[in-house]
Amino acid sequence: MTLPLLTAITDPSVEAALVATFSSESLGVAVTRRCVDLADLLATAAAGTGRAVLVSADLRGLDQSAVAALQLAGLAVVGLAPPRDEAAQRRLLQIGVEEVLAADTSAGQVATSVLALAARPSASAPSPAAGFPGAAPPGEAGEAVPERDDGGPGAGPLVAQGQLIAVWGPAGAPGRTTVAAGLASELAAGGLPVLLVDADPYGGCIAQLLGLLEEAPGVAAAARAANAGTLDVPHLASLARTVSVPGGSALRVLTGISRAARWTELRPAAVTTVLTLARRLAAVTVVDCGFSLEQDEELTYDTAAPQRNGATLAAVEAADLVLAVGSADPVGLTRLVRGLAELRALSPPGRVQLVVNRLRTSAVPGVARPEAVRREVEQVLLRHAGMRPLTLIPLDQAAADRAVAHGRLLCDVAADSPARLALTELAAAVVGSPWRRRARRRSPRSAPAQQPAAVAR
Repeated sequence: MTLPLLTAITDPSVEAALVATFSSESLGVAVTRRCVDLADLLATAAAGTGRAVLVSADLRGLDQSAVAALQLAGLAVVGLAPPRDEAAQRRLLQIGVEEVLAADTSAGQVATSVLALAARPSASAPSPAAGFPGAAPPGEAGEAVPERDDGGPGAGPLVAQGQLIAVWGPAGAPGRTTVAAGLASELAAGGLPVLLVDADPYGGCIAQLLGLLEEAPGVAAAARAANAGTLDVPHLASLARTVSVPGGSALRVLTGISRAARWTELRPAAVTTVLTLARRLAAVTVVDCGFSLEQDEELTYDTAAPQRNGATLAAVEAADLVLAVGSADPVGLTRLVRGLAELRALSPPGRVQLVVNRLRTSAVPGVARPEAVRREVEQVLLRHAGMRPLTLIPLDQAAADRAVAHGRLLCDVAADSPARLALTELAAAVVGSPWRRRARRRSPRSAPAQQPAAVAR
């Protein structure tokens, strides 16, 4: 039985030679359609007339989304690149093509590669690095492990395999962004290379929170480059802004989309690629996610559907640790408990930890002492969610308002704030005690509130 094969090869002589050989020799493959362009190829793939496809590296419009659509249709994708053209071969691999051959490869070898790839089970996602919570990132004390310097603006040394933390919370603004930015700043103040990513497709506001008011491409530009197969670590580093934190460290920030209507730019496959490269750029990547975990698009469309929540789902599924943030009031805790059911369906057991934000005595009637409020909240979550919170962050509205008004981090404007100290404890909980001792040596006890944080490209 022969394998039905589709072709979309821009060089007529190469395509003609392969088709002629496949039809004249018993190589186990048979060309069922010679597609003239990408639109023809996608339509043919959706019709289910092939099991594999040969595509040229210079096929117009071929990107990560197109390759994902072909693979979703059940096709094994084999790329043909010009001989000795490493850039074309690398681009094909970056957009998701699993097998790349030189265009002058013999028809027999091409057929063998196609058959082997078609018989191979779907590649499973790489298992995330272990270590969260409570373990340090690569290196003895949470230091980045340098591999090499790729050059490029702001690239710096690479890390072997950085950790990925997704900060999620249910609807109702429980403080996801505040927790994500605070955690990232505390880790950076402790000496770790940290990247903060705003992947909220609804209301990303990290740029405004940190005073980065200039229009910056950020995560949308990184996703576009990933979709085109041109994103690498130096390019990702050049798209990130840099914010200074206490102790002379720097925090890289990949700002979010400026308008919610631009959510279509954050395609799940592209976001996954961005986060994979982020692991090599920073020892810890903190992702501020959206609130919604719905996946109803597949029920609404009979074709590959756009996913507004795709960026959030991609971040949660790829994360080594998911921090579920809830507000310390009856409505906030109810929403948190209900949202955990959806969250646990996406993230393997053991990767989800709870963070309770805005802890205050006024939210619990009849309780006047903070310690009693803590116990009450812990008992509620243990009873209804089966988990204790990793950290409880007290509400310090005055310090939070001052930080937002000045466009600065909480550690800059209120170093001794109870909320800031709780964020420091959270950072220690997720990366371990060696970082905690370094952070105490680096972190100032106070910081002036008059001067803005230094921002550089």
